[in-house]
Amino acid sequence: MKKLIVLCLLVFASCGNKKEITQIADVSCGQCKFELDSENGCSLAVKIDDKAYFVDGFGINDFGDAHDKHIGFCNVVRKAEITGVIEDGRFKASALKLVE
Repeated sequence: MKKLIVLCLLVFASCGNKKEITQIADVSCGQCKFELDSENGCSLAVKIDDKAYFVDGFGINDFGDAHDKHIGFCNVVRKAEITGVIEDGRFKASALKLVE
């Protein structure tokens, strides 16, 4: 019985572990720059391994006006150090720091 309980705990623990990613990635507006169309309006997105994902945890205006012509995510693609996990087709960000 004890072995069964330990086995169940190990299975549950391994299922809960998601691989967290930390890397430099392109960040911009998913609709304006990465051609994502599953949401209305403008939303923050990251591009990881040439695939774009909407970001949960940070908003498109958290880094300034999204429509600013020089730094806005709807007009430029910027680089950022990102940390988080890809889950259900979205990037769940725990950290996002612009590097340029």
